[in-house]
Amino acid sequence: MYTFSSKLKTFSFILMALGVLGIGYGFWTAPKNTQDVEKILAAEEQHHGGHATAEAGHEPHHEAATAVEAPHGTEQNAVVPAATDATTTAAAFPAADSVHAVAEVPQHDVHADADKHTVSEADHHKEHEEHLEHVLHQLQNKPWAALYVACIFFMLIALGVLAFYAIQYAAQAGWSPVLFRVMEGITSYLLPGSVIFFILLLLCGFHFNHLFVWMDPEVVKVDRLIQGKSGYLNVPFFLIRAAIFLIGWNLYRHYSRKYSLLQDGANDDLYYKKSFKASAAFLVFFIVSESIMSWDWIMSVDPHWYSTLFGWYVFASFFVSGITVIAFFTLYLKSKGHLEYVNTSHFHDLAKFMFGISIFWTYLWFSQFMLIWYADIPEEVTYFVTRIEHYNLPFFGMVAMNFLFPVLLLLNTDFKRIPWLIVMAGTVILCGHYLDFFNMIMPATVGDRWFIGVSEIGSVLFFLGLFIFVAFTALTKESLLAKRNPFIGESKHFHY
Repeated sequence: MYTFSSKLKTFSFILMALGVLGIGYGFWTAPKNTQDVEKILAAEEQHHGGHATAEAGHEPHHEAATAVEAPHGTEQNAVVPAATDATTTAAAFPAADSVHAVAEVPQHDVHADADKHTVSEADHHKEHEEHLEHVLHQLQNKPWAALYVACIFFMLIALGVLAFYAIQYAAQAGWSPVLFRVMEGITSYLLPGSVIFFILLLLCGFHFNHLFVWMDPEVVKVDRLIQGKSGYLNVPFFLIRAAIFLIGWNLYRHYSRKYSLLQDGANDDLYYKKSFKASAAFLVFFIVSESIMSWDWIMSVDPHWYSTLFGWYVFASFFVSGITVIAFFTLYLKSKGHLEYVNTSHFHDLAKFMFGISIFWTYLWFSQFMLIWYADIPEEVTYFVTRIEHYNLPFFGMVAMNFLFPVLLLLNTDFKRIPWLIVMAGTVILCGHYLDFFNMIMPATVGDRWFIGVSEIGSVLFFLGLFIFVAFTALTKESLLAKRNPFIGESKHFHY
């Protein structure tokens, strides 16, 4: 029997405490109104302006000295930077003759110009207020989006492990039964993770945030494209689908665990056969629900864009992350003297899956990117334009982390048997796929107002701590060996 060490338990509590503080700080520092946004934008403008001045070799007072007086009709005390050449000057300001010509305009034309100018100022003011409101929503979304990314990422890791577990049963794999209890411990996080995630979806549906723009009635009124999708993208149906998926996944997890434990004390293979049938049925449900889930919970944050490959792409991301976590848990338990029948061949097979699914993910990423980019259809390519322009480092960085590092570290057969290389590759893979989810969700929710700060780090720490606590607590409940599994003998003596 495994005993949850006090050090690891304390570590998980520390992570959760730091995470709560980080999440709370993110919400507390988020702007509350447009006045706060104006202060933030003014500070940013002053900061960038100061840097630009310093880089150009000018003093602030020199810029003021080279400014020229604005034409009449602009805001009081407004200045316009001096033109850099004669052409710009002529375009920006009327010549002296032009000024005199204006004085000769009939009176009714002057009044018409004044009316147009008043309307122009009103439009400008309205645009400015709309811009402030838009930035306010983005900055208020930031802590919510950080929480959402971390929440769905860790929940889907547990789901990925559950899918891998079901595949092993349905395929009647002979190498993996010694790892079944490890997988069952990890999948125990699916229930609390699902509850927290569904609460987040409820808060989105009740307009506590603006993560899903199609949930805003004011937006739907003026957006014909979203109106056309409203039969599917509406809050009640959205929440019903989410409840069905989460309940279905957790029901399979509950019964598969139950049958696995009952099989230990059975005299025949009845419960194994039940697990086999349940796994086959679950995989059918999973492949359908996973695709719809990826459309609902990730792709619909940007309801104007879609990709028919998206379900597979998301699946590959959390599936390889789940397999990586299995490898991490197995290595840790083995290092503590547990899992006596696990050998380097088991690690080799786990690393093989980590490598293979990483290549599969890269194939899907490139297929989606290349086809959309080559077709160059505006409503499709804007998805990648936004990420390349505003998320250049995390966008291309996660491609390197999810493809180049697994290839370099896990291509060699011997490397797949070396624990520290598996840990190194796995760490890069998990960080890379967190960035993958970050890139999928953040651009549509916070725009260019992103940075990885206290909210993001705090959210990851909280869910990591909760994940460790729940999974390792589950491992203490039963023996770490599925003793009566029909393939346990083959798994114990597995060598490759």
